[in-house]
Amino acid sequence: MARGLRIVGIVLLTLIVLAFSAWAALALWHRLPGPQWLRGGAAAALAAAGMAASGLMFTRWRGAAAAAFATLAAAILIWWSTIIPPAAADFAPDVARQVRGGVEGDILRLSDVRNFTWRSETDIDPRWEERSYDLAGLRSLDLVLSHWDDSGIAHMIMSFGFADGRFLAWSVEVRRLRNGDFSPLADLFKENPLVVVAAEERDVIGVRTNVRKEDVYLYRLNLYPRTIRTILLEFVAQANALAARPAFYNTLTTNCTTSVVAMMRAVDARVPLDWRLLMNGRLPEYAFSHGALEEGLTLEQAKARAPVTARAQAAGLGEDFSRAIRQR
Repeated sequence: MARGLRIVGIVLLTLIVLAFSAWAALALWHRLPGPQWLRGGAAAALAAAGMAASGLMFTRWRGAAAAAFATLAAAILIWWSTIIPPAAADFAPDVARQVRGGVEGDILRLSDVRNFTWRSETDIDPRWEERSYDLAGLRSLDLVLSHWDDSGIAHMIMSFGFADGRFLAWSVEVRRLRNGDFSPLADLFKENPLVVVAAEERDVIGVRTNVRKEDVYLYRLNLYPRTIRTILLEFVAQANALAARPAFYNTLTTNCTTSVVAMMRAVDARVPLDWRLLMNGRLPEYAFSHGALEEGLTLEQAKARAPVTARAQAAGLGEDFSRAIRQR
């Protein structure tokens, strides 16, 4: 019995060494300063050290190998903890600013609301504006999903509708550098900060429908007005927190969907976790199963009404954009 438990412990220790080695090698490759040959050499050396240590776990040198690898791992983790997101950098124009806001009574005041005019990915008229919204006039919350392929992964936008006909869309995004690329793998390793964007729909939705030609779907949510208000204020709180203390985007743990789910769980801890929160292209099914999609519609009816790309492209990116994409 004791020998069996000892073997199980050694196997688990070996797996931990191998798993940490794989993570640390990728971390060094993506984040170690210096030329490619240096990063590649450091990653290869770390991987070799991990393989050597794991190979010694079933020998009499197990204790020395474990101690040496633990020292190396501690050094890696200390280095990793020193990598913090920049508060200022040469960010891409569309994520150059972080929205901030405050509430006075029922009036929400926001600074740096995005209202860009897009003609192409590079031909834009940037505008960052001060805005005020009457929270007593909140009327709706829409879930917008933008698909760029058939992987089941989408970008999520939440759009709040007001009694005066205005909409305010919120998007949690990668704060990439100017001319920087989006890489799901690299963003597992502190590659880019997180940013919360508040914008006009014709900007943040329109760039996806009319410029990037993505497949965009809009679903009306069935929530109480007080819940909609609380979710909006959670967006404002997260935006203010990021403005005060930047954080990294992470493809798995801190992305456009997990950030919003965290806000909703702050509103109501009973919001259930589900695999569809990761495969967020399945969020409509998740929302329907919990009674959160537009009342009176079957899931099939809601899906049939959801596509907006064709309507957006027919309407153009004018002031009538929000009304046009909601025509049924």
